[in-house]
Amino acid sequence: MDTNSPRPRRRVLKQLWFWVLIAIAAGTAFGLAAPAQAENAKWLADAFLQLVKTITAPVIFLTVVVGISSLGSLARAGGLAARALGYFVVATLVALALGLLAANLVQPGAGFSGSPSTTASGAAKESIAEAGQAGSGVVGFITNDLLPTSFVQPFADNEVLKVLVLAILVAAAISGLAPALRERVIGGFDTAGKIVFGVIRLIMWTAPLGAFGGMAFTVAQFGGGALKHLGLLLITFWGTAAVFVLGVLGLVARLNGFSILKFIRLLKDELLIIVGTSSSETVLPRLLVKLERAGASRQSVGVVLPTGYSFNLDGTCIYLTLGALFIVQASGQDMALGEQIALAGLMVLTSKGAAGITGAGLVTLTASLQAFGGTFFSAESIAVGIALVVGIDRMMSEGRALTNAIGNGVATMVVARWQGELDEERFHAVLDDPSLADPALEDTGEAAAAGAEPDAAGSRRAPEPVTV
Repeated sequence: MDTNSPRPRRRVLKQLWFWVLIAIAAGTAFGLAAPAQAENAKWLADAFLQLVKTITAPVIFLTVVVGISSLGSLARAGGLAARALGYFVVATLVALALGLLAANLVQPGAGFSGSPSTTASGAAKESIAEAGQAGSGVVGFITNDLLPTSFVQPFADNEVLKVLVLAILVAAAISGLAPALRERVIGGFDTAGKIVFGVIRLIMWTAPLGAFGGMAFTVAQFGGGALKHLGLLLITFWGTAAVFVLGVLGLVARLNGFSILKFIRLLKDELLIIVGTSSSETVLPRLLVKLERAGASRQSVGVVLPTGYSFNLDGTCIYLTLGALFIVQASGQDMALGEQIALAGLMVLTSKGAAGITGAGLVTLTASLQAFGGTFFSAESIAVGIALVVGIDRMMSEGRALTNAIGNGVATMVVARWQGELDEERFHAVLDDPSLADPALEDTGEAAAAGAEPDAAGSRRAPEPVTV
């Protein structure tokens, strides 16, 4: 048999992206045809998100523990984390600056006249209350968002950053064991990981139901004319996000030897799920599997991707500066360049730890405005401004989630390459044929999957495949 023959392509009816696309179209039609009934379909999206949340914390914990402990060197893991955080800081600064630039060039809030509805005002009060409950500053971030209160609490509350901290501590402890014992312990965690990945494969086939319910609710609630309400802000945000993805991330990808368009095609299943659910959290478990199969080592994927979900929210950063300046402009005020830079500097901190779920960006924006305060953001102006933005926030949430997911995917592959833990031949093969990395398929090959550990010479060897 010719081993070089091309891998047969799966029938379109057996591919997840096809059914998600059908569900989005059906949800849109249902929302337009029967809006009253369609609003009640939101529970499908909520149920899908709830299923995903049950598996997100375990898959992050197991992936990080196996990935770091299998290195056998905490220094190597520290180097990986340092590169990732350096990348995240630069990406955050660029995204925030791009949001400021777009707001100053387009000025979507200039000349705005109108007042928020009663419903919007009520939603704004909820966001302000949620923001007020969050800890402020570095100390609040460390005590409330970073450090767990118990071993079980982060899993029960599905707090990704705290789970990551626990996983790193457990991996560090395992790394200190004798080699023979360490291998046995890692083997146990690896077996548990394969079971969890099998659960992921089952859950993801319910994604079309979630996409249907989420899209039906969105269209029913806001109607077909939603783009006319604060349309310039909406268009400005989506345009800025597109510039960031195709321009900034496109340049980063090109400098690291791959095409951003091919990479987006690789993530098409996940991006369609995000469009339907407005949440990047729904695809985190699936991305962990796909990027490993695409050629990044397990430790790179396990550390960079979950960390990026709290520290590398590019779409949220664009939204924060753009939304803040929109509120300033809508109130008839002008903010000097120095004040804008100070606001962006504050948002470098407040943007960290924002969850990848629908509505988290609005709460983060509210908290940022409250922290900045001053004449621009009094309690009254924040209430009015958030009430104006809340009407289109769900549509902007989709753009945030899409940009965040693509940004973290690019970051994972780039940092893996910097770390010498990217199988570039495998990666380019997957970019040409995305079905090679499909998490819905079981990989029975002996050396095809990604996630190889470096050998004694530092080069990558073919790993055991991850069954998902």
